[in-house]
Amino acid sequence: MSRPIHIAILSDIHYAGPAEQVRGEDYEYRDLANPLLRQAVRAYRHFIWMRHPLRQSGQLDRFLAEVGDVDYVIANGDYSCSTAFIGLADDAAFASAQECIGKLRAKFGSRLRLNFGDHELGKLSIFGARGGMRLTGWHRSVGELGIQPFWRLELGRYVLIGVVSTLVALPVFTADMLPEERAVWEKLRERHLAEIRETFATLAPDRRVILFCHDPTALPFLLREDSVHAKLSQIEQTIIGHLHSKLYFWKSKMLSGMPVIKCLGHTAQRMSAALNEACLWRPFNVRLCPSLAGIELLKDGGYFTVELDSDAQRPAQFTFHRLRR
Repeated sequence: MSRPIHIAILSDIHYAGPAEQVRGEDYEYRDLANPLLRQAVRAYRHFIWMRHPLRQSGQLDRFLAEVGDVDYVIANGDYSCSTAFIGLADDAAFASAQECIGKLRAKFGSRLRLNFGDHELGKLSIFGARGGMRLTGWHRSVGELGIQPFWRLELGRYVLIGVVSTLVALPVFTADMLPEERAVWEKLRERHLAEIRETFATLAPDRRVILFCHDPTALPFLLREDSVHAKLSQIEQTIIGHLHSKLYFWKSKMLSGMPVIKCLGHTAQRMSAALNEACLWRPFNVRLCPSLAGIELLKDGGYFTVELDSDAQRPAQFTFHRLRR
């Protein structure tokens, strides 16, 4: 009999070190000029999304204390709060991510696999259009923190694959890029897609795939890749993050197919474009790993443990662990 393999999965840690904490918990909305919009965003953050976004670092410590003995740990992106909205190009956000990843490596060592989220690279803020993607965040993530853009882990007949959702879905983020950096981003995307194509093209027919893709916006782009499309039946699960809560995952499915909104600014267009194609997530057998803290309304954060049969005679067994705060 094959030995079961045990894996823990966490996502959207949003660790805030001291340098990010001093920016204040109103960093997302205090600069909004419209007082009505400012109060509306404040109320939304206070009652629904996250009342104290910079005080949730303790959730990582709770996870580290609670998680049992596992063979591997997969962290599915967003290691800082990105309070300057430029990802790890910001020194404060980089310090947060460095501390966060340092704690994970101290406990799990070579058993840890790190995936990219969008907070490593930066993006325009939802309100106020501040920030954006920066190549400095990419170089710091890869060169200084050791986050691999593409990775695969073979465990018997299972193959775990990690991709950079922002690169795959790069056309959606055109407005987030600096014009002088766009050509480099596009080259990084082509290189990344080449690795994905090669991996799926050479995937043996008896292999089962668990795919890690932080932002589901990337999935329709993957579906258009012939080598991925041809092996969809072998993708047993796709683990996403980004949405933080099952409530938002459910809302995304409910709004699937909505028209693209082009008259309310960049963020509305980007989000509605993603929802317009959300029906294309379905072939990937998507499972949301919520943020460690969940959302304020439900406090539904937590992590997964997974038991794999290395012979793939039965599907992977997922268990959700609520992480109270």
